[in-house]
Amino acid sequence: MNFEDFKPLLNLYHRKLNATSCKFKRYLHKYINWEARLIGIKGARGVGKTTLMLQHIKENFKNPDKAFYVSLDSLWLNKYPLEELVEYLYNQGVEVIFLDEVHKLKNWQQYLKNFYDDYPDLKIVYTGSAMLAINNSKADLSRRQSLYEFNGLSLREFLEFDAGKKIQPLSFQDLIENHVSFAMQISSEIKILKVFDTYLKKGYYPFYKEVGADYYLRLNDVVKTVIDVDIPAVEDIEFATLDKLKRLLMVISGALPFVPNVSKLSEQLQNSREHTLKMLNYLHNAALLNCLYKEAKTYKKLSGPDKVLVNNPNLMYALTQSIEQGTIRETFFANQLSVNHLVSIPKDGDFLIDGQYLFEVGGMKKSYKQIADIANSFLAVDDMETGIGNKIPLWLFGFLY
Repeated sequence: MNFEDFKPLLNLYHRKLNATSCKFKRYLHKYINWEARLIGIKGARGVGKTTLMLQHIKENFKNPDKAFYVSLDSLWLNKYPLEELVEYLYNQGVEVIFLDEVHKLKNWQQYLKNFYDDYPDLKIVYTGSAMLAINNSKADLSRRQSLYEFNGLSLREFLEFDAGKKIQPLSFQDLIENHVSFAMQISSEIKILKVFDTYLKKGYYPFYKEVGADYYLRLNDVVKTVIDVDIPAVEDIEFATLDKLKRLLMVISGALPFVPNVSKLSEQLQNSREHTLKMLNYLHNAALLNCLYKEAKTYKKLSGPDKVLVNNPNLMYALTQSIEQGTIRETFFANQLSVNHLVSIPKDGDFLIDGQYLFEVGGMKKSYKQIADIANSFLAVDDMETGIGNKIPLWLFGFLY
């Protein structure tokens, strides 16, 4: 490979870097150990993985050509093998290579292992589908890399991204102990209930700004791409299963919150029980569904989930016309808490957090009666700016990351 061969890819990298704004950076940026030799960032399509990498390059390399970014779905790689590109970049003095969409490359795990072993003074950062199962990979990357999971915008981030209002994230413990003072401070400066309503409809994926009124069309395209492209890139599945995955997603999104009868679902899809459970797992891992289990269940693959929600409220608005406010509330709560906490289904109440904090989720008239005698029990209540005692405003759970 010579410079003329490489130049089109270099020009594309420079254009992407020039077009990247560093005005707003996602929550994960400050948590990544950028000094690690091999860094993996997995997350749903559209949450901003590419921007995260390009922002890091722009802010940390005085000479941007000491780093290099390439997406592995580039047509350029149809002509030149990746290992030849890495060798060329290494010989040109590149110190860090950023590989986007690694799941598009067959045997990507083995490539990364070889690069890690063959270039001991080269750092590699890669992104991939939320479905990547690193710990099960044949190349055993788990002991070589630092792996991070990237989620969509929290309500707190949406407020900064959309209105420039910067507020530090709350710890879960601070939230439940000091929610009144936090809520009073935030709601005194912002019409938070109006912002919250907007966020539920369009605030989870950062691309909402660039697509405007076409947001739900883009979301539907994202769903189709995840099922048609991303899932087959990670899982060895037949073409017929892709259509069944779409049918399953539509069945569930039209009947939320969904308490699955796996046997009936299997009959509808003409599946075995095991195959239906695998399909639910695919959609969960692809960040399209949020499959929740009772806290006593350990072997998730052997049993069906106890409740199924769409991954986030924006997806719910995109996939179905039958929007139940109660389901939107539960979807938001489970989505935001799942980032840093274990969310399960308790015997009483709606959600159990980290095996010890019980929550009921509802509107202002939600009664505390059902869980009043249970220790560490709380209400997460919609349509109120500030709470009292163990009654916490639902929107405040959007400030955890």
